[in-house]
Amino acid sequence: MKQLSFTLQILIIALLFSCSDDDNPVQTETIVAFENSELVFSTAVDERNINVVFSNPAQQAGSIEIGWNSSSSNYEEDFITIPSSETGTLELTFENGAEGVSFNLQKLQNPIEGQNKSINFSISSSSLPNFIAGGNTDLEVAFSEAAASSGNFAPEVGGPNQPNQVFVDLSSQSSATSRRDAWDLKFYNGEDFRVKLNGSLFMAAAELDVTDITNVTAEDVTALQGQVMVGTFNPTNMEYIDAPNGNLSGTAISEISATDAENKVYLLNLGNEIGTEAPQPGSVAVAGEARGWKKIRILRDRENYILQHADLDDTDFQEIVINKNSQSSFTHVSLASNEVVQVNSDIRWDLNFTVFTNEIPGAGSYGFTDFIVNNSLNEVKAYMVETSTYDEFNLEQVEDTNFTSDQRGIGSNWRVGGGPNSSPTLKEEVFFVLKDGDENIYKLKFTALTNENGIRGYPAFTYEKLN
Repeated sequence: MKQLSFTLQILIIALLFSCSDDDNPVQTETIVAFENSELVFSTAVDERNINVVFSNPAQQAGSIEIGWNSSSSNYEEDFITIPSSETGTLELTFENGAEGVSFNLQKLQNPIEGQNKSINFSISSSSLPNFIAGGNTDLEVAFSEAAASSGNFAPEVGGPNQPNQVFVDLSSQSSATSRRDAWDLKFYNGEDFRVKLNGSLFMAAAELDVTDITNVTAEDVTALQGQVMVGTFNPTNMEYIDAPNGNLSGTAISEISATDAENKVYLLNLGNEIGTEAPQPGSVAVAGEARGWKKIRILRDRENYILQHADLDDTDFQEIVINKNSQSSFTHVSLASNEVVQVNSDIRWDLNFTVFTNEIPGAGSYGFTDFIVNNSLNEVKAYMVETSTYDEFNLEQVEDTNFTSDQRGIGSNWRVGGGPNSSPTLKEEVFFVLKDGDENIYKLKFTALTNENGIRGYPAFTYEKLN
């Protein structure tokens, strides 16, 4: 028999405890459970907040006691908790109306390869008589590279302005969040010398027939500016954006040559600021004021990049050297600060929740919201299954030939876009199959597009490992 989902468990338990006759009413029971039944710390994850959720808001202030035990991990050697639990017990307090509590678990060292270390946490008691432990009453935490078997995520995209890019790794049940405007260009650290634009800001670039950046002025590119932008509904403007399928050979900026004379100056449209307006429920406001224009030129210095950039009428330029870094796929650069910046996409990830520059066939580039990219550069592939039989779907039904190397394997296919008189909705009759770079295969289904008030930018999904 398949394990019931956490939500279904809570509903069943809540129903059982809420039944009473009219003559003997009882106080509403509150079911308490861990958000997940298991968590895996990979070597790249050092700490996590562990969440305990309530089926309904607490009716008064109180506390919950959580115990832990482990035969393989030692406190203050392998891990610690905040608040402290040296004695094997944590006491977590909460206020009246709280919807849950949490504590911080920190891994102090990675286990030796082949050595599994784990901790079991259990909800033991509460100071309130109407609290009942149910659903995920135990949480197994593993310090190993084993892939998690299931999980739930609510990526913090940030509401209808969608200011964040959220990077999710399924096998370690971890995520990282960065603001969309934290970077402008990212430089590939692999064998090729490729540079990508920040498509989440609707950036675009056009090659000029010039090699001296100081010889370009605003007047020289006036006629071109109306073309080098996203959303012109002209199919020819696809040449000014990176290939939406994620193929490195399709970057708007040509591969950087070792011969300086072959590296031209580019007109760079910086796209749009992150929106700040509060739209009506069901709508989004992701694009704010235009960020302006730059001129750039990129050269090579052996295994490094050299970026030159300036405002259009400047007769001088700023320069920064970008060293290739084998620890991540890309190195990110901010033109405003003229420096390399740390972006959380540098971690290992499978899915990126983001605003995205896509293509409308026959109409050119266009900005999409509520978009999901799979990490095709790290061999993460996905495909859609058009059926409602998510719970019954198993490994034998996976069609390996359906996996696509296109990074839009999920894209916007998980939702219906809506229109002038209708809000966007989830596609109820579809789910997705994903294979990560380690050949782990998952099925995942989206469970939310908006919050309870119909506000966009609050996605959620559940997933389960199939092999």
